[in-house]
Amino acid sequence: MITLRRPGVAVLVLLFLLIGAAFLTQVVPYRQILESQRRVETARSDLVALEDDNRLLQADVDALNTDAEIEKLAREKLGYVREGETAYVVLDPPSDPTPPLPVDPRPIEPEKTWVDHLWEFVTGKDLAG
Repeated sequence: MITLRRPGVAVLVLLFLLIGAAFLTQVVPYRQILESQRRVETARSDLVALEDDNRLLQADVDALNTDAEIEKLAREKLGYVREGETAYVVLDPPSDPTPPLPVDPRPIEPEKTWVDHLWEFVTGKDLAG
């Protein structure tokens, strides 16, 4: 029969193994669930935006079925005029020859510590970027 000289070390190793197994079986699926929820929220917001665009486009289609809208577009886009009317073309003034310098829209983020990276991994915030 084998007797352990230090049973506390064996218990400690077993405890670390159990914590590691719990971490792998809980955190990894939790991250997948968080990512799936983010994708569902993104898809819902995209659906709302597409439905709004669809309503606007349907309103445009309905308007194009009227004679008044067709005449308005022919006047604006093609420069058509009725008999007896005079058409004038107004030109825009020349633009500034020097374009503005591009600005980087991304904000400067402070450096993150290893604790911040670990916390983002556990909570799944690193998947959002």
